[in-house]
Amino acid sequence: MAKVLFVVSGATYLVLKDGTRYATGYWAEEFAMPYKALTDAGHEVVVATPGGTTPNVDMMSLRPSMAGGEQGALELEEIIRSAEVMRRPLKLSDARLEDYDAVYLPGGHGPMQDLAFDADAGRLLTAALASGKPLAIVCHAPSAMLATRIHGESPFKGYRVTAFTNEEEEAVGLASRCQWLLEDELKEKVGVEFSRGPIWEPYMVEDRNLITGQNPHSAQILADRLLKILV
Repeated sequence: MAKVLFVVSGATYLVLKDGTRYATGYWAEEFAMPYKALTDAGHEVVVATPGGTTPNVDMMSLRPSMAGGEQGALELEEIIRSAEVMRRPLKLSDARLEDYDAVYLPGGHGPMQDLAFDADAGRLLTAALASGKPLAIVCHAPSAMLATRIHGESPFKGYRVTAFTNEEEEAVGLASRCQWLLEDELKEKVGVEFSRGPIWEPYMVEDRNLITGQNPHSAQILADRLLKILV
């Protein structure tokens, strides 16, 4: 069985353009669905966060309107509650790629606050990309690619990727309030070849060992792809 490292944001808020703090964290579905799929299949999941901080779920992601109804919200809560690994995360600085068979990053707005600027996240993603091991990143978590730049150059340059789009950021009412937009930064500062599907629809892009998903509903198809690769 495989051992999969989940690199999760430890942020509890995102600082907006006007300096106010927008409460956030990781998105429930993006952690819970891949976690359940992998552990149900017998794989081991280890969670690492910057500084070993206990991750904070974005409460909006547990609203029935965001979780496919009351039942969906309850199921997500149950998975998160049962996930002991979330209560005792590793420090990201202590995570060694050689100990794992794959790496996965769930989103939520949290990564825009911490992983995008975290040197350990940058080191780990750079090593994972070079290793050929599966590297799966969803929604806002591709912001961690910004931390891989050295002298302005990223190893992700030229890779085909997807991520949370400007249009989706507009739909949640944050596009005009954020300090920066993920789609724009990935294209301009990392130099990726960005593609996207329809708003809120599951969409996945695979380029070599890098697998990216556009939005929360893409987390399940990333998990399914990981399961196939890890067999």
